[in-house]
Amino acid sequence: MRNSVAFRAAAALFLLVAWQASARGQTPALQERIAAKEREELNSLKTGDLALFAGLLADDAVFVDIHGPAGKTEVVEHTAGFRLLEYAMEDVRFVPISETAGLIAYKLTEKGASHGRDFAATVYVSALWVEREGKWVCKFSQETAAK
Repeated sequence: MRNSVAFRAAAALFLLVAWQASARGQTPALQERIAAKEREELNSLKTGDLALFAGLLADDAVFVDIHGPAGKTEVVEHTAGFRLLEYAMEDVRFVPISETAGLIAYKLTEKGASHGRDFAATVYVSALWVEREGKWVCKFSQETAAK
């Protein structure tokens, strides 16, 4: 019995180490892909391409900001009066979830116009991107105002 428990623990540790090693091997490409999708989403807000913006969001996406959680329809409606003029992503961090999902977190410094008012802000952003049927979409995003 004792050897069986030790064997299972060793096997579990081996599988964990192997999984981490394989995840590390694919992380740079996955991180680059997801960072590129995040920039594509931000660039769609610069160009005002709401169709592209909406297409980058999962239908069941949830976004959280100072107003609370919102679904895709609500986010797209509120984005109609929003335009980024410039932005910078800094201190980008990445957590691989699987081969087809990853979480990106970063500091976003942005300037733009929202519903007729100019703004400048710094926020911390986290976003979960997943691949569905060959297409990458944002499933979850949260913005937290920086102090």
